[in-house]
Amino acid sequence: MMLIEETAVPEVALPIAQFKSHLRLGTGFSDDDVQGPILASFLRAAIASIEARTGKVLIERIFSWELIAWRTGYGQALPVAPVKTIEGVVLRHMSGSEEVASPAHYRLERDTHRPRLVPLGTVLPPVPSGGAVVVRFRAGFGAAWGDLPADLGQAVLLLAAHYYEYRADTALGGGCMPFGVTSLIERYRTVRLLGGGAA
Repeated sequence: MMLIEETAVPEVALPIAQFKSHLRLGTGFSDDDVQGPILASFLRAAIASIEARTGKVLIERIFSWELIAWRTGYGQALPVAPVKTIEGVVLRHMSGSEEVASPAHYRLERDTHRPRLVPLGTVLPPVPSGGAVVVRFRAGFGAAWGDLPADLGQAVLLLAAHYYEYRADTALGGGCMPFGVTSLIERYRTVRLLGGGAA
């Protein structure tokens, strides 16, 4: 399985001004515009980290997910949430040729934690032998920062501030997410049952 982020978080969706206020940075200095890209990079890092911990896409963008077989033909859980729309399903043959599956054969089953692609008929379109299927979808809470739940937005600002404050410290371990951040994101984490075996 391979998940590819086709579009990035747009610069305009990042809360640079809000982050400056959170850090209590002064304004009106000659190097104000120098800080922008630095702050944006910490916000992007915080967003990526929280998305990895929760399996939730914060800012809306398009993904493509390639897999060699459905877990079950009766429904396939998607790797992230919330999913807004299925943009398309492509069946890739071993020869490299591609066939677009008709939207009349599947639909999105929305869910807070485990959205699924489910058949409209008996089963999902069969994956070609030796080939793959690529599901292209749009996921995220919304296109703008204001579309995020308040607690997730606050978690991003707290984590980005943590990265900013400790940017010169190379001794921090990999699991050093601040407690305030982990408590804010806890309810968004996906609970996996039976070793991730839930469809």
